[in-house]
Amino acid sequence: MRKYIADIITSLRIFGAVALLFIRPLTLPFYIVYTVCGVSDAIDGFVARRLHAESRLGGVLDSISDLTFYAVMLIRLMPILMSLVPGWLWTLVIILISARTCVYLFAAFKFKQFSSLHTVLNKVTGVLVFGIPYFIKTPFFTAYTCLVVAAGFAGTVHEMILHIRKPAAEEEPGVQEEEHSDPEKGNGGQPNR
Repeated sequence: MRKYIADIITSLRIFGAVALLFIRPLTLPFYIVYTVCGVSDAIDGFVARRLHAESRLGGVLDSISDLTFYAVMLIRLMPILMSLVPGWLWTLVIILISARTCVYLFAAFKFKQFSSLHTVLNKVTGVLVFGIPYFIKTPFFTAYTCLVVAAGFAGTVHEMILHIRKPAAEEEPGVQEEEHSDPEKGNGGQPNR
């Protein structure tokens, strides 16, 4: 049973995402479910490592949970964001998404498989993106959104530099995690959450 605890925590994010489809955005129930989803994302990998229950299945489940959660958030929050985020900032977001896509394509061609580095900058960007709904009703929402986009660009450039510098033969399959202070090291092929 212990080996499934992390997967159960990860699955909470999928169920929470589906629930968010039916909850009015930016209400107390929305924030409660949204926060539970975020906490599950933050602790599932830690729990898996702590219980020595890391698995490829867990890594895939985590990716599916993330994809489901962020897809639902786009569906639920995009109408609100479209009316609040200035056009010039949307232009930067589109450029950022395009740049991130180029990094993924570059890595896929170089390493002959999908590769995404869980660098500190990418993790910071993820936390900032997650914080967007909490800042929507604040007077500094646009400034916060600029910070998110700037962090996204920094993470994208950093990841591209790491991919360029790493020889193709050293790349491990799948998603990689930056360890300690050495940005060149991956996680030794271990699955991430």
